Amino acid sequence: MKMYRKVFKAEYHFQPWFSTDSKKLISRLLVADPEKRITIPSIMRNHWFLRGFSRPVAFSIQDSCLEKTEQEQDLDSCSVLQTKVSSPEFYNAFEFISSMSSGFDLSSLFETKKKSGSMFTSKFSASAIMEKIDGVARGLNYKVSKVKDFKVRLQGPCEGRKGKLAVTAEVFEVAPEVAVVEFSKSAGDTLEYTKFCEEDVRPALKDIVWTWQGDNACKNDNSSSNNNNNSSPAAEDCEIAML
Repeated sequence: MKMYRKVFKAEYHFQPWFSTDSKKLISRLLVADPEKRITIPSIMRNHWFLRGFSRPVAFSIQDSCLEKTEQEQDLDSCSVLQTKVSSPEFYNAFEFISSMSSGFDLSSLFETKKKSGSMFTSKFSASAIMEKIDGVARGLNYKVSKVKDFKVRLQGPCEGRKGKLAVTAEVFEVAPEVAVVEFSKSAGDTLEYTKFCEEDVRPALKDIVWTWQGDNACKNDNSSSNNNNNSSPAAEDCEIAML
């Protein structure tokens, strides 16, 4: 609860990999007083925010479509021109906090069905992560099929206790240089899934992993604080650093 009180009071500090410009913008976003907080129009004019940002392109109908015969229109309807850059889905701050730290897992408050999952953060690009996962899976003789952009389904080669193990892997964006990768079991035995994650996935992906879910100092500090019914300063720092 101390973390949420600090969030309410806008008490925080930045990790060293935050750029100066991003710190300035985030500081203005986290002002406790809404009257003094930066506005959306001001954010849209911020030079750091505009870096790599492209405004939506208005769609239009091709003129040639209007000249097509009825037969051509039956075979090929007029296409709508849209410009879309493929990118991973975005992870918001509270999703990131609750998923990466078991001490702050809020999913039980909102979900009736618990999922089996494993997560890690990475500083590699989404495309590089997907390429690595694809290579590792094929090396294990897993069948790889694309579900959508930045999400694949991996199916094991052998029948297990509950059929073939099937795992989905999806990449989410947290920041321009940080991604979250989530593995979840979609079919098969839970023990076989756990073994797959611990013995196959973790060692094979160590080159692209920044930190695995729960593998941080915060977890240890929070465990100690629970035993003593007091939160240590280090644990509090970890809580805010995750923002």
